[in-house]
Amino acid sequence: MTLFCLLWSVNLLAQENITMASWNLENFGKSKSDSVINFIANTLQDFDVIAIQEVVAGYGGAQAVARLNDALNRKGSKWDYSISEPTSGENSYKRERYAFLWKPARLQLIGKPWLEKQYEIEINREPFFATFAVNGKQFTIVNFHAITKKMQPETEIKYFKFLPAEYPDLNLVFCGDFNCPQSHTVFNPLKKMGYSPIFTGQKTSLKMSCIGTECLASEFDNIFYHEEKINFVSSGIIPFYEAFISVEDARIVSDHVPIWFEFALGKYANNINPSRSDNGYK
Repeated sequence: MTLFCLLWSVNLLAQENITMASWNLENFGKSKSDSVINFIANTLQDFDVIAIQEVVAGYGGAQAVARLNDALNRKGSKWDYSISEPTSGENSYKRERYAFLWKPARLQLIGKPWLEKQYEIEINREPFFATFAVNGKQFTIVNFHAITKKMQPETEIKYFKFLPAEYPDLNLVFCGDFNCPQSHTVFNPLKKMGYSPIFTGQKTSLKMSCIGTECLASEFDNIFYHEEKINFVSSGIIPFYEAFISVEDARIVSDHVPIWFEFALGKYANNINPSRSDNGYK
């Protein structure tokens, strides 16, 4: 009986853990074939929630997300999804969409996802927020794709330090392609507030071609979480390119690897407050 209770407790704890993935799916739109969509679904099917960056702003992008959702639904679990409106940067060619996909059996979507409006001028591709709840506790994913390294992404990442104060009731989890390593000083304000990256020194973008066994180029993708509100369990990357003959072939899927984070909501995680008419979300 004691062994049974122990196994039951371990299983219960595992069920309370949340697994999320974040992936910059380069130029995610109608150019992605059905076989590529199915490959992506196979890669991501075991996670509870997925944040995607670089969805094409036109109709093909929204259609690709719907195709991915359909592919995931054929893997044995029910999935739902939300796609952002195109971002509002001045350069129409740089506008993109974001997407979230999640298992409603594991997570409850709270309110409606939204694009950040306070800093839509300062941030070229303003982040996309979505709040989820598990057992009454909530977390809000801030999904982001920064401008390229040569355009100095730190000039827009610096505004992230204002977001915790802008959303004081939300348990923010920052994720995506920052085009900037977590060691950059622009992240210091967040770190001083208690936010930690899941990676230090982990490269996540693909080289144009492998040099020996080294196929990864830069530390661009990461997830930042608040240590008092979220309990770190584990994290990693998925080296999907190993399934291909060459990294050049793998780049048909993306020029970034997916990153993942397993965590549990801590005792200081915000509880849902149903008395607020807007739930505190925009």
